[in-house]
Amino acid sequence: MTTTTSADDDAVAQAISLTLETPAPEPKARVQITYCTQCKWLLRAAWMAQELLTTFSDDLAEVALVPATGGVFRIAVGSETIWNRKVDGGFPEITVLKQLVRDRVAPGRSLGHSDAGGGAPESAESAGAGSQRG
Repeated sequence: MTTTTSADDDAVAQAISLTLETPAPEPKARVQITYCTQCKWLLRAAWMAQELLTTFSDDLAEVALVPATGGVFRIAVGSETIWNRKVDGGFPEITVLKQLVRDRVAPGRSLGHSDAGGGAPESAESAGAGSQRG
């Protein structure tokens, strides 16, 4: 049987204390782009995925491309749909899409030239898109 010293006990207590005090990192977001294979929208979906991965490389866990049919083009962050072609009327401009994603994964972050005025204000277009969801 091994006996522990007071120094060993102190080291263990300190390690436990540090573990308990260190907050767990927040999980990174997952973006899902569901696109219609019949409509040949893979290239559009892949381009948008590349843009999001480049812009939000430290904020996203993944961007998934999900094939579907029936004219669907839908983008979700987590479980929240942020763009639906049938509801929002067409495809998002890439700057609007980046703003919608930014508002969910890094709200305080500036997108530089993608932001009107350089800040993070909500544009009328993105405000209208967000209000159509239930």
